[in-house]
Amino acid sequence: MAKTGHDRSPRSSGSSRSPGSPRQVRSDRLRRRVRENLTAYLFLTAGVLCFAVFSWYPIVRGGLLAFQQVNFAEPATWVGLDNFRRLFDDPLFATAWKNTGYFTLLALVLGFAAPFATAVILNELRHGRGYLRMTVYLPVMLPPIVTMLLWRWFYDPGPGLFNNTLEIFHLPAQQWLESEHLSMISLVLVSTWANMGTTTLIYLAALGSIPGDLYEAAELDGASIRQRLWHVTIPQMRFILMITLLLQVIGTMQVFIEPYILTGGGPDDATVTVLLLLFRYAFVYNDFGLASAMSSLLFVVLGLFAACYLRLTRSKD
Repeated sequence: MAKTGHDRSPRSSGSSRSPGSPRQVRSDRLRRRVRENLTAYLFLTAGVLCFAVFSWYPIVRGGLLAFQQVNFAEPATWVGLDNFRRLFDDPLFATAWKNTGYFTLLALVLGFAAPFATAVILNELRHGRGYLRMTVYLPVMLPPIVTMLLWRWFYDPGPGLFNNTLEIFHLPAQQWLESEHLSMISLVLVSTWANMGTTTLIYLAALGSIPGDLYEAAELDGASIRQRLWHVTIPQMRFILMITLLLQVIGTMQVFIEPYILTGGGPDDATVTVLLLLFRYAFVYNDFGLASAMSSLLFVVLGLFAACYLRLTRSKD
């Protein structure tokens, strides 16, 4: 009997692709992810390279220079711990650390309390808060050299602003930057005025996050302003205060521009700080090995404070 139609195979006319091996699947998936994130990897690579060249390499290079005799005019020679021995034998080494510690202590007394008090006062105001915030932050926006030159005129023993003000009240003029007793305090005043704006804004943000119910409850209990500050504000801001304290210690121990421009380390080395002495070793005495040894010690000291900062932030998280 003749067939009127063509026989069709029961199999499907399309050939099905058999899945590859697990290794091939993982490889295809990896290539697909790389293609999708290629731009992100390129940006990440550029950032890592910049960080390595401008941050990691100087740190490693500086650590190596601390054990070498280097002046960049002759080949470097390995001297081991000799740079550290010479550093400890220098009488200015102990003087620089003592002056830096004294500056840090004064900065904590003045520079730590002033931003907090300013933030509390600004937080209580109801009018002109934006203008006053801008006024407080304005010194931060000034270039440091402009700030130093401005305060040099303030401290001028002749026509300076401060001595003219003292003359109005019939008080004796002062040698602000030429006196061993007043020079360090004068530098702390400059540093506090120039840098307190950022800390003040941080405190204002923290004050704004304190629940108002706590103050209302304290007022109902008859608490005074001082009691509300001591029992409500400070406990609620304890973590922020501790963090800013550590950051201020780290920052003030690296003081350089104030003594470099205003006093040059004088009078009689009363304002020689660690970074100023390091600068002298490197660019005045042309002894980069000794300067690197000094920077290595400073790196270790600041690293301890940085570890405390990381520990506090980690425990808060």
